[in-house]
Amino acid sequence: MKIRIVALVFALALGVVCAFAEGTHTWIQNSYDDFEKGTANGVAIGSEGTLALAPAFRPIATTPSTYLWSIAAGPHGSVFLGGGTPARVYAVEPDGQIDTILETPELQVQALATDAQGMVYAATSPDGKVYRIQPRPASADTEAGPGVPKARPGVERGWISSVFYEPKTKYIWALALDSEGRLYIATGDRGEVFRVERNGHGSVFFKSDEAHIRSLAFDPQGNLIAGSDRSGLIYRIAPGGEAFVLYSAPKKEITSLAVDRAGNIYAAGVGDKRGVPGPVLLPSAGGAAVPVSNPGAASTPAAGNVTPGAAPNPPLPPGQGVVGSEVYRIAPDGSPTRIWESRDDLVYALGFDSQGRLVAGTGNKGRILLIQGERQFVDLLKASATQVTAFASAPDGALYAATSNLGKVFRLGAAPEAKGTYDSDVFDAKTFSRWGRAEVRGRGAFELWARSGNVENPDRNWSPWTRADWRKGEPLAVPPARFVQWRAVLLPGASPAEIDSVGLNYLPKNVAPVVDEIVVHAGARFQAVPKPAGPESVTIGLGPQPGPAPRAEIVPSAVRDRDAIAVRWAAHDDNDDQLLYSLYYRGDGETQWRLLKDKIADKFYSFDANMLPDGGYRIKVVATDLPSNSPDAALSGECESSYFEVDATPPRIDDLRAEDSNGKVRITFRASDGFSAIRRAEFSLDAGDWQYIEPVGSLSDARTENYDFALPEAVTPAPAAKKPGAAPPDPAGAAPADEHLIVVRVWDKFDNVATAKTVVRVK
Repeated sequence: MKIRIVALVFALALGVVCAFAEGTHTWIQNSYDDFEKGTANGVAIGSEGTLALAPAFRPIATTPSTYLWSIAAGPHGSVFLGGGTPARVYAVEPDGQIDTILETPELQVQALATDAQGMVYAATSPDGKVYRIQPRPASADTEAGPGVPKARPGVERGWISSVFYEPKTKYIWALALDSEGRLYIATGDRGEVFRVERNGHGSVFFKSDEAHIRSLAFDPQGNLIAGSDRSGLIYRIAPGGEAFVLYSAPKKEITSLAVDRAGNIYAAGVGDKRGVPGPVLLPSAGGAAVPVSNPGAASTPAAGNVTPGAAPNPPLPPGQGVVGSEVYRIAPDGSPTRIWESRDDLVYALGFDSQGRLVAGTGNKGRILLIQGERQFVDLLKASATQVTAFASAPDGALYAATSNLGKVFRLGAAPEAKGTYDSDVFDAKTFSRWGRAEVRGRGAFELWARSGNVENPDRNWSPWTRADWRKGEPLAVPPARFVQWRAVLLPGASPAEIDSVGLNYLPKNVAPVVDEIVVHAGARFQAVPKPAGPESVTIGLGPQPGPAPRAEIVPSAVRDRDAIAVRWAAHDDNDDQLLYSLYYRGDGETQWRLLKDKIADKFYSFDANMLPDGGYRIKVVATDLPSNSPDAALSGECESSYFEVDATPPRIDDLRAEDSNGKVRITFRASDGFSAIRRAEFSLDAGDWQYIEPVGSLSDARTENYDFALPEAVTPAPAAKKPGAAPPDPAGAAPADEHLIVVRVWDKFDNVATAKTVVRVK
């Protein structure tokens, strides 16, 4: 259990402790996601993060068929298998002996059923037919039964087969027998269910408006439960043929159904209704794809014999994504619940173990799951095949499981394995480390082993497995190294062995932090980073906790500011230590670094450019891991920036003169800068537009530039208009002076600007 606390003071205080890794570290595995990364052999993984002995699981036989689609229990512990490539029915004895009892020209044997008399019914696709297979009687010429055509010899001696019923449809997906021995056939193309009497006479029992009826089962009251493909509907069909939609699933195809003794209906749904219609495919070993169904086939738009006005229960929230599958439970009162979902696994088969618990067979990792309740499950095992496609009862409470890629049959026992091993995922400490005590939480009889190495692959000269005396508090007897792995061996005992958590303590050898790069932006500054408003949330786990998450780094954006200098850098520490930074600067011709700012926790800093006189500089960043190490063990790393220049002083304008010579105005001045070259100059006449001017020699590339230019046109006084009552002109004939304002401005290389003005009087 975990507790969620929202408190500002407490959160901030705890954050100081948990923000960074330091000193002794602990690698902890205590969740399903942690354990699922390892390799289990006879060990089951619980969804709540537990390891326990799995049920005994043994291969019985491997068939010549690549795909096994169906399975049915036979007499005396035997089992029948139906598959494809090639399309055959096999009889497998408990000792693993295989007999081929039917081989058909169709592509797949899609469904099987067996009755109390030992008859085997096999449905094929495409161009579906139902064959009846029975043990060969004393005379090979004996009729198979009343109303049934004479049987032809089977492939193996001891069995004969004949076509029992042809529904005249392309696909047959499922078979089911009721208590009276009548056979029900779920078909595709038109979404129909046929009922066939024991004498072979049959007809349409139920017609839906779906493309396919994919799965069948009976409830304790004798009602037929049917799952469809296209709308993901689950029907309850009474013995008289009246149908009611129990549930419209979020998924488009109901691949399997199972009903327990209490009347709970379990259904597996795959596919996304919003997606493009298409078959669910099983990848073959050679890369080709084999269809499980044909959802894209056309359906007859008929209302069927669904009870008028019958409305499905409200839908559950749709699953995320367009892949994966879900398992639903419909209670006897009709209420639906989604009890399991996965984005990665597809459920092909549902069944029950000896204790009546729901078991699911999945692909494409060949896993068998025990589904215990809402989002509670146990990953029992992984078969040596890609898909687990069907289940059937076996003697002593066991289950038979059929698989595809490869076509095998396994026996899932009711009792646990005598011994199981679990190898953890390989852990990378990122650096050379000493390994300390193991902290294990569990019960029952089990052992813990460990090994270490300096390459990621344990098969490449790691240390041998060494047993850990964790109960005595002894450190792991493995050599210091970068990588480590642990193994749990679960043993039988008075109480079941179970492991909840395994933690390995280790002390990484401290390595110096590395400053990877430094970038200096002259004429820019970083904006202040806003502090989070309101309380923070902190999750506190009860018991050992994994290492802290990396600190979130927020780098603010830089804005232009000619009076500032912004510095940012990148740094890392292989120990994940907390780092502090110091900034130093050194100017041209200087030999000593001078401290600019220390104890910086961020990876950026900006400062006033006027702190540095005009000139060329370099910045050095020094990173230290002192906050996470004792003073005598702390290390540091540093990096120097590229050369950059600072010029915060504007240029000077000297000797600005404007002279009138015969009605023309000539302007001269000198512009100079103490550090950088003069880049540009302009002038304005009487507050008019600015106009570019070139220095003497035209090329502007020196710290001092001289300017000498004439105004484009003669500046002369405009004739004065005579006004009534104005004084007569000066008898001496002197004209009044015409006054003009001339302003010049100059930029240096760093965009520092200087201005000056002068007044000229033109007569």
